[in-house]
Amino acid sequence: MNHRREPDAADVDAVTRLLGRRPNSWFEVVVRSATGEPMVLRNAPFMDDGTPMPTRFWLCDPVITVAVSRLEADGGVNRAEAEVDVDELAAAHLRYAAERDADIATDHVGPRPSGGVAGTRVGVKCLHAHYAWHLAGGDDPVGRWVERRLAALEGVD
Repeated sequence: MNHRREPDAADVDAVTRLLGRRPNSWFEVVVRSATGEPMVLRNAPFMDDGTPMPTRFWLCDPVITVAVSRLEADGGVNRAEAEVDVDELAAAHLRYAAERDADIATDHVGPRPSGGVAGTRVGVKCLHAHYAWHLAGGDDPVGRWVERRLAALEGVD
């Protein structure tokens, strides 16, 4: 990010608590809950040690993370992949990669993050990453699919 502001101490503390570890790269909170808690992070394309970070948007809300994990455990990745239009998904991966890659210096030498959402080029790898991007405003058909499934499960325990 050309005009990258360091996260403030309160966000670093909150994200450390939510992740159970200190963040290992620059991040920005891009979605907050009604109470101001971080829900979705936008990560730098590289971790502090230079390792490529393909997951640009990270879901850190614990309640939503558990709900999406349950959806994944119930075969959600395969169902989403089967139900979402293949061309729409491919276009989403390209948009995600372009947004992330725009934050990498043109003269960068060395390993780079690759792929689209969660580092994949085709199909669905991680519902969390798709939903995080969707919540952050990304045009993601899998994120919309997750949103519909979670809405259908509301109130069902």
